Amino acid sequence: MAFTVEHPNETDKSAEPTPVGPEQAGLVLEELDRILASKFFKNAERSRQFLEYVVRNKLEGHVEHLKERSIGTDVFQRAPGYATGEDPVVRVQAGEVRRRLEQYYQSLPSRPTVRIELQPGSYSPNIHWASDDSEFSRENQENSQAQPRSSRIRSFPAIMVGVFLVTAFGAGLIYNRSRMSQGPPAPTVSEKFWAPVFATPQPVLICLAKPVVYRPSFGLYQRYAKTHPGTFQTEVERSNQMLPLHANEKVLWSELVPYSDYGVAVGDVYAAVRVSSLLGQIGKPSQVRIGANYSFEDLSNSPSVIVGAFNNKWTMQIMPGLHFSFAEYNGQYMIREQIPGGRVWRPNISQSQQAGEDFAIVARLLDSKTGQFTIVAAGILGSGTQAAGEFISNPTFLERGLRSISPDWQKKNMELVLQTTVTDSVAGPPRVVAAYVW
Repeated sequence: MAFTVEHPNETDKSAEPTPVGPEQAGLVLEELDRILASKFFKNAERSRQFLEYVVRNKLEGHVEHLKERSIGTDVFQRAPGYATGEDPVVRVQAGEVRRRLEQYYQSLPSRPTVRIELQPGSYSPNIHWASDDSEFSRENQENSQAQPRSSRIRSFPAIMVGVFLVTAFGAGLIYNRSRMSQGPPAPTVSEKFWAPVFATPQPVLICLAKPVVYRPSFGLYQRYAKTHPGTFQTEVERSNQMLPLHANEKVLWSELVPYSDYGVAVGDVYAAVRVSSLLGQIGKPSQVRIGANYSFEDLSNSPSVIVGAFNNKWTMQIMPGLHFSFAEYNGQYMIREQIPGGRVWRPNISQSQQAGEDFAIVARLLDSKTGQFTIVAAGILGSGTQAAGEFISNPTFLERGLRSISPDWQKKNMELVLQTTVTDSVAGPPRVVAAYVW
């Protein structure tokens, strides 16, 4: 097994590269393990798979695998004939790996013995060495010949230690070769679910709604304080305490004012935080957009996760025409299956105990109305939205929920109806109760 590298002091790119033997290959694998275990790659599964794939194929001499289409097929599960010009997933991930490698080497306190680099425009990794060992080897040989016989005899234990180390290294090399022959690990269900977000360099937009919210005017607080001296004197009190007006007390419309700073639902926030955290772990940038801070044009330019149902106009515009959709009838909110005699799911939450049952939809749309990959995570109530956010961001929930779904779901559009049991206003683990793939 041998491959070629460039030394850091080489400036002539046409010069003949230096071949690497088994010992140096072992050092490269050790450096690869250190990189993959570092904080820069530890939780970035896509970057880990990409880097390990290109390094190991380089070591094994499979240079034919270091092409964009081969990497897209083997690592990112693209079809063998996919259009690389339309799907830049490999180029995007290569840039991410370069960035993480730079961060890793910048964090080291000293220059490493071996350095793995991925140059722009290439998927074949370069290996750089801190120094050339040939001069050191010649010097050791000369010193050995100059030693007296008695000294060489006394060095016999050291020779035995060297034999032991070489034997141990050979066993390690066999183990590493065994690992290389296994190829990159198979993608997890969570990686398959989120794979389309890497088809574009654009960040994922996490879109929350901000409905209109009305608040008592300052004058209404003052009116109440006249009969209840010392109350609601500060903004802290007005923002954190309810105004306990009698149920029959009349309030003028002018005493209620729209308040633009308020309005994000608690369940939506929980879901957005979970999704944002997951995207950070897999190395995909994201941006949170709230209310009027994003438009349909934004959704048409980036993959997105749209959070919330009846409070989010984009959810309600995207869902009509899908197999499962949100519906409102006589003031009751529900999820309806859009076929004759279709099923209906309604929440059942006790207002006094804040417990019961809620439902949600997770829609994974490869070809949504926006033209971009879109995920909808929305519950009938806030607890359902929270459960939907937990489902798409938790690998265990995804693995369990998609276990019985059509095996080719990752290449199709998909809708799931989730059920969650609510206790003290907190959503429990989500469970898939219906699915549709097309």
